[in-house]
Amino acid sequence: MPGFVLQVAPAPADVRPPARVGFTVSRKVGNAVARNRVRRRLREIARQVIPGEARPDLDYVLVGRQAALARDFATLRRELQEALRRLKAVATATP
Repeated sequence: MPGFVLQVAPAPADVRPPARVGFTVSRKVGNAVARNRVRRRLREIARQVIPGEARPDLDYVLVGRQAALARDFATLRRELQEALRRLKAVATATP
């Protein structure tokens, strides 16, 4: 089971780069300490990956899961990169 679910939606026309990112973690994950820990980990991987690899014309929401607590940080980062590729939300390099 992945550490999070990535949701993508087109950004409103009046909003331009940088890409907007939202985070949510339900009570099913655990108490407030656990939910905040998951949120902090997701925020950090998004800070590292989204600016360089994500399309700026999309909005992103990361939904934290229980598995994010025990998942290795490098694995979470790879999962986010893979999720962006699967959703075709990777920014194309401009020459």
